[in-house]
Amino acid sequence: MSHVLKLNLYQWCKIPARELLNHAGLRVPFRVVRDSAQMGSLMAQDLVEVIEGNNQQKLPTRAIIPCGPKCWYAPFTELVNSRNVSLRNLFVFHMDECLDWQARPLAANHPYNFRTFMEKHFYGGIRQDLAVPQEQRFWLLPSTAERVRAAIDAAPIDITVGGWGQDGHVAYNQARRHPYSPITLEEVANSTIRVQENNFDTILALAQRTFGGAYQFVPPMSITLGVKECLSARKIRVYSDTGSWKQTALRVALFSEPTPEYPMTLLQRHPDAIITATEETAAHPVSENPDWELL
Repeated sequence: MSHVLKLNLYQWCKIPARELLNHAGLRVPFRVVRDSAQMGSLMAQDLVEVIEGNNQQKLPTRAIIPCGPKCWYAPFTELVNSRNVSLRNLFVFHMDECLDWQARPLAANHPYNFRTFMEKHFYGGIRQDLAVPQEQRFWLLPSTAERVRAAIDAAPIDITVGGWGQDGHVAYNQARRHPYSPITLEEVANSTIRVQENNFDTILALAQRTFGGAYQFVPPMSITLGVKECLSARKIRVYSDTGSWKQTALRVALFSEPTPEYPMTLLQRHPDAIITATEETAAHPVSENPDWELL
Protein backbone atom coordinates (compact mmCIF):
# COMPACT_ATOMS: atom_id res chain seq x y z
CA MET A 1 0.00 0.00 0.00
CA SER A 2 1.35 3.43 -0.95
CA HIS A 3 1.54 6.00 1.83
CA VAL A 4 0.86 9.71 1.83
CA LEU A 5 4.19 11.51 1.65
CA LYS A 6 5.07 13.55 4.72
CA LEU A 7 5.96 16.56 2.53
CA ASN A 8 2.54 16.50 0.88
CA LEU A 9 0.81 16.06 4.22
CA TYR A 10 2.68 19.06 5.59
CA GLN A 11 1.63 21.21 2.63
CA TRP A 12 -2.06 20.31 3.09
CA CYS A 13 -2.06 20.69 6.86
CA LYS A 14 -0.44 24.12 6.83
CA ILE A 15 -3.26 25.65 4.75
CA PRO A 16 -5.18 28.06 7.03
CA ALA A 17 -8.72 26.91 7.66
CA ARG A 18 -10.14 30.14 6.23
CA GLU A 19 -8.56 29.28 2.84
CA LEU A 20 -9.94 25.76 2.50
CA LEU A 21 -13.33 26.53 0.97
CA ASN A 22 -12.00 28.30 -2.11
CA HIS A 23 -8.67 26.52 -2.41
CA ALA A 24 -7.71 25.67 -5.99
CA GLY A 25 -6.50 22.22 -4.98
CA LEU A 26 -9.82 20.90 -3.60
CA ARG A 27 -10.70 17.49 -5.03
CA VAL A 28 -14.18 17.11 -3.53
CA PRO A 29 -16.98 19.59 -2.64
CA PHE A 30 -16.62 20.93 0.89
CA ARG A 31 -18.76 22.86 3.38
CA VAL A 32 -17.79 24.46 6.68
CA VAL A 33 -20.31 25.08 9.47
CA ARG A 34 -19.86 27.03 12.67
CA ASP A 35 -20.37 24.29 15.27
CA SER A 36 -22.10 21.04 16.18
CA ALA A 37 -25.52 22.66 16.43
CA GLN A 38 -25.35 24.09 12.94
CA MET A 39 -23.97 20.83 11.57
CA GLY A 40 -26.71 18.78 13.20
CA SER A 41 -29.39 20.96 11.67
CA LEU A 42 -27.80 20.73 8.22
CA MET A 43 -27.35 16.97 8.49
CA ALA A 44 -30.99 16.48 9.45
CA GLN A 45 -32.16 18.78 6.67
CA ASP A 46 -30.08 16.96 4.05
CA LEU A 47 -31.78 13.65 4.86
CA VAL A 48 -35.29 15.05 5.31
CA GLU A 49 -35.12 16.76 1.91
CA VAL A 50 -34.43 13.42 0.22
CA ILE A 51 -37.25 11.71 2.12
CA GLU A 52 -39.75 14.51 1.40
CA GLY A 53 -38.84 14.55 -2.28
CA ASN A 54 -39.42 10.82 -2.60
CA ASN A 55 -42.62 10.97 -0.55
CA GLN A 56 -44.04 13.58 -2.91
CA GLN A 57 -43.42 11.19 -5.81
CA LYS A 58 -44.76 8.25 -3.77
CA LEU A 59 -41.36 6.58 -3.97
CA PRO A 60 -39.49 4.74 -1.21
CA THR A 61 -36.33 6.21 0.29
CA ARG A 62 -33.41 3.87 0.86
CA ALA A 63 -30.74 5.33 3.11
CA ILE A 64 -27.48 4.15 4.66
CA ILE A 65 -27.40 5.72 8.12
CA PRO A 66 -24.57 6.00 10.70
CA CYS A 67 -24.49 5.81 14.47
CA GLY A 68 -23.23 9.37 14.91
CA PRO A 69 -22.36 12.17 14.80
CA LYS A 70 -24.70 12.67 17.77
CA CYS A 71 -25.64 16.26 17.01
CA TRP A 72 -28.21 15.50 14.31
CA TYR A 73 -30.70 13.21 16.03
CA ALA A 74 -32.66 15.88 17.91
CA PRO A 75 -32.92 18.17 14.85
CA PHE A 76 -34.00 15.20 12.71
CA THR A 77 -36.70 14.23 15.20
CA GLU A 78 -37.93 17.82 15.38
CA LEU A 79 -38.08 18.19 11.59
CA VAL A 80 -39.90 14.91 11.06
CA ASN A 81 -42.46 15.50 13.79
CA SER A 82 -43.08 19.20 13.15
CA ARG A 83 -43.36 18.83 9.35
CA ASN A 84 -45.29 15.53 9.49
CA VAL A 85 -42.66 13.79 7.36
CA SER A 86 -43.74 10.19 7.00
CA LEU A 87 -40.96 7.64 7.43
CA ARG A 88 -43.33 4.77 6.63
CA ASN A 89 -41.61 4.30 3.26
CA LEU A 90 -38.05 4.77 4.54
CA PHE A 91 -35.70 1.78 4.43
CA VAL A 92 -32.74 2.23 6.79
CA PHE A 93 -29.50 0.30 6.32
CA HIS A 94 -27.36 0.69 9.41
CA MET A 95 -23.71 1.17 8.52
CA ASP A 96 -21.94 -0.95 11.08
CA GLU A 97 -21.91 -2.50 14.52
CA CYS A 98 -19.26 -3.16 17.14
CA LEU A 99 -18.50 -6.72 18.27
CA ASP A 100 -16.61 -8.42 21.08
CA TRP A 101 -13.41 -10.40 20.57
CA GLN A 102 -15.38 -13.45 19.41
CA ALA A 103 -17.39 -11.36 16.89
CA ARG A 104 -20.50 -11.51 19.07
CA PRO A 105 -22.90 -8.58 19.67
CA LEU A 106 -22.13 -6.36 22.65
CA ALA A 107 -24.32 -6.13 25.72
CA ALA A 108 -27.40 -4.00 25.10
CA ASN A 109 -26.24 -1.27 27.50
CA HIS A 110 -22.64 -1.10 26.22
CA PRO A 111 -21.94 2.48 25.00
CA TYR A 112 -20.77 1.07 21.65
CA ASN A 113 -23.87 -1.02 21.03
CA PHE A 114 -25.04 0.98 18.04
CA ARG A 115 -28.49 -0.62 17.86
CA THR A 116 -29.33 0.40 21.41
CA PHE A 117 -28.16 3.95 20.72
CA MET A 118 -30.08 4.25 17.46
CA GLU A 119 -33.29 2.82 18.85
CA LYS A 120 -33.21 5.52 21.52
CA HIS A 121 -31.89 8.54 19.62
CA PHE A 122 -32.77 7.99 15.94
CA TYR A 123 -36.07 6.10 16.20
CA GLY A 124 -37.13 6.78 19.77
CA GLY A 125 -38.54 10.29 19.49
CA ILE A 126 -40.40 9.90 16.19
CA ARG A 127 -44.20 9.91 16.38
CA GLN A 128 -45.55 6.40 15.96
CA ASP A 129 -47.74 7.35 13.01
CA LEU A 130 -44.63 8.55 11.16
CA ALA A 131 -42.11 5.92 12.29
CA VAL A 132 -40.00 3.58 10.17
CA PRO A 133 -41.61 0.11 10.24
CA GLN A 134 -39.56 -2.47 12.12
CA GLU A 135 -39.15 -4.66 9.05
CA GLN A 136 -37.53 -1.75 7.19
CA ARG A 137 -34.75 -1.32 9.76
CA PHE A 138 -31.77 -3.38 8.61
CA TRP A 139 -29.41 -4.03 11.53
CA LEU A 140 -25.96 -5.28 10.55
CA LEU A 141 -24.61 -8.32 12.45
CA PRO A 142 -22.76 -11.46 11.36
CA SER A 143 -26.09 -13.29 11.51
CA THR A 144 -27.84 -10.74 9.25
CA ALA A 145 -25.04 -9.92 6.81
CA GLU A 146 -26.41 -11.87 3.85
CA ARG A 147 -29.93 -10.54 4.34
CA VAL A 148 -28.61 -6.97 4.46
CA ARG A 149 -26.43 -7.56 1.40
CA ALA A 150 -29.38 -8.88 -0.60
CA ALA A 151 -31.62 -6.01 0.48
CA ILE A 152 -29.04 -3.39 -0.52
CA ASP A 153 -28.47 -5.07 -3.87
CA ALA A 154 -32.21 -5.21 -4.59
CA ALA A 155 -32.56 -1.51 -5.51
CA PRO A 156 -30.52 1.72 -5.62
CA ILE A 157 -29.62 3.56 -2.42
CA ASP A 158 -30.77 7.19 -2.40
CA ILE A 159 -28.33 8.60 0.14
CA THR A 160 -25.43 7.58 2.34
CA VAL A 161 -25.08 9.73 5.46
CA GLY A 162 -22.00 9.30 7.62
CA GLY A 163 -19.00 10.59 9.44
CA TRP A 164 -15.34 9.69 9.06
CA GLY A 165 -12.66 8.27 11.30
CA GLN A 166 -9.14 9.32 12.20
CA ASP A 167 -7.79 7.33 9.23
CA GLY A 168 -10.55 8.51 6.92
CA HIS A 169 -12.75 5.47 7.35
CA VAL A 170 -16.38 5.76 6.30
CA ALA A 171 -18.55 3.24 8.15
CA TYR A 172 -15.86 0.92 9.61
CA ASN A 173 -13.86 0.78 6.38
CA GLN A 174 -10.54 1.33 8.12
CA ALA A 175 -7.21 1.57 6.37
CA ARG A 176 -5.96 -2.02 6.25
CA ARG A 177 -2.50 -2.27 7.81
CA HIS A 178 -1.93 -6.02 7.98
CA PRO A 179 1.75 -6.63 7.04
CA TYR A 180 1.04 -9.87 5.18
CA SER A 181 -2.06 -8.93 3.21
CA PRO A 182 -1.88 -5.39 1.85
CA ILE A 183 -4.72 -4.32 -0.42
CA THR A 184 -4.92 -2.05 -3.42
CA LEU A 185 -7.09 1.00 -3.89
CA GLU A 186 -9.41 -0.95 -6.18
CA GLU A 187 -9.81 -3.66 -3.55
CA VAL A 188 -10.83 -0.98 -1.05
CA ALA A 189 -13.29 0.48 -3.56
CA ASN A 190 -14.87 -2.95 -4.14
CA SER A 191 -14.90 -3.99 -0.48
CA THR A 192 -18.21 -5.29 0.82
CA ILE A 193 -19.81 -6.41 4.09
CA ARG A 194 -17.30 -8.06 6.40
CA VAL A 195 -16.30 -8.79 10.00
CA GLN A 196 -12.89 -7.43 10.98
CA GLU A 197 -10.47 -6.63 13.78
CA ASN A 198 -10.44 -2.95 14.67
CA ASN A 199 -7.17 -1.13 14.03
CA PHE A 200 -5.06 -0.19 17.03
CA ASP A 201 -5.39 3.52 16.27
CA THR A 202 -9.18 3.17 16.07
CA ILE A 203 -9.19 1.48 19.47
CA LEU A 204 -6.97 4.15 21.01
CA ALA A 205 -9.02 6.98 19.50
CA LEU A 206 -12.26 5.53 20.90
CA ALA A 207 -10.59 4.86 24.24
CA GLN A 208 -9.60 8.51 24.53
CA ARG A 209 -12.99 9.69 23.31
CA THR A 210 -15.19 7.57 25.57
CA PHE A 211 -13.29 5.71 28.28
CA GLY A 212 -10.64 8.09 29.59
CA GLY A 213 -7.98 6.22 27.64
CA ALA A 214 -9.04 2.75 28.85
CA TYR A 215 -8.54 0.82 25.63
CA GLN A 216 -9.52 -2.36 27.47
CA PHE A 217 -13.19 -1.35 27.20
CA VAL A 218 -13.20 -0.60 23.46
CA PRO A 219 -14.80 -3.27 21.25
CA PRO A 220 -11.95 -5.05 19.42
CA MET A 221 -14.00 -6.12 16.37
CA SER A 222 -16.70 -4.75 14.11
CA ILE A 223 -18.91 -5.58 11.15
CA THR A 224 -19.31 -2.97 8.44
CA LEU A 225 -20.85 -2.22 5.10
CA GLY A 226 -18.11 -2.02 2.51
CA VAL A 227 -16.99 0.99 0.52
CA LYS A 228 -18.84 -0.55 -2.42
CA GLU A 229 -22.19 -0.33 -0.61
CA CYS A 230 -21.55 3.11 0.88
CA LEU A 231 -20.48 4.65 -2.43
CA SER A 232 -23.34 3.03 -4.36
CA ALA A 233 -25.78 5.73 -3.19
CA ARG A 234 -26.95 8.50 -5.48
CA LYS A 235 -25.86 11.08 -2.89
CA ILE A 236 -23.15 10.86 -0.22
CA ARG A 237 -22.94 13.33 2.64
CA VAL A 238 -20.30 12.96 5.35
CA TYR A 239 -19.90 15.22 8.37
CA SER A 240 -17.67 15.69 11.40
CA ASP A 241 -17.73 17.87 14.50
CA THR A 242 -15.09 15.86 16.38
CA GLY A 243 -12.24 18.35 16.04
CA SER A 244 -8.64 17.19 16.38
CA TRP A 245 -9.42 13.49 15.89
CA LYS A 246 -10.54 14.17 12.30
CA GLN A 247 -8.47 17.16 11.17
CA THR A 248 -5.70 15.37 9.29
CA ALA A 249 -8.02 12.88 7.58
CA LEU A 250 -10.05 15.85 6.33
CA ARG A 251 -7.00 17.50 4.77
CA VAL A 252 -6.04 14.25 3.05
CA ALA A 253 -9.58 13.74 1.76
CA LEU A 254 -9.66 17.26 0.33
CA PHE A 255 -6.27 17.31 -1.35
CA SER A 256 -4.74 13.84 -1.81
CA GLU A 257 -5.18 11.57 -4.76
CA PRO A 258 -7.28 8.53 -3.76
CA THR A 259 -5.26 6.21 -1.54
CA PRO A 260 -6.09 3.07 0.46
CA GLU A 261 -4.33 4.68 3.44
CA TYR A 262 -7.34 7.03 3.75
CA PRO A 263 -10.43 5.31 2.31
CA MET A 264 -12.57 8.48 2.28
CA THR A 265 -10.39 9.81 -0.54
CA LEU A 266 -12.56 7.57 -2.73
CA LEU A 267 -15.36 10.10 -2.29
CA GLN A 268 -13.59 11.99 -5.08
CA ARG A 269 -14.83 9.37 -7.54
CA HIS A 270 -18.48 9.96 -6.68
CA PRO A 271 -20.55 12.42 -8.77
CA ASP A 272 -22.53 13.79 -5.80
CA ALA A 273 -20.45 13.63 -2.61
CA ILE A 274 -20.02 16.51 -0.14
CA ILE A 275 -17.82 16.69 2.96
CA THR A 276 -18.98 18.95 5.82
CA ALA A 277 -16.88 19.93 8.83
CA THR A 278 -17.21 22.29 11.76
CA GLU A 279 -14.77 25.17 12.03
CA GLU A 280 -12.88 23.26 14.74
CA THR A 281 -12.54 20.19 12.54
CA ALA A 282 -11.48 22.30 9.54
CA ALA A 283 -8.66 23.84 11.58
CA HIS A 284 -5.25 22.19 11.95
CA PRO A 285 -2.44 22.77 14.48
CA VAL A 286 0.18 22.78 11.73
CA SER A 287 -1.52 25.74 10.06
CA GLU A 288 -1.72 27.53 13.39
CA ASN A 289 1.97 27.03 14.22
CA PRO A 290 3.95 28.07 11.13
CA ASP A 291 7.16 28.21 13.14
CA TRP A 292 7.15 24.44 13.73
CA GLU A 293 9.98 22.58 11.98
CA LEU A 294 8.49 19.25 10.95
CA LEU A 295 10.47 18.20 7.87
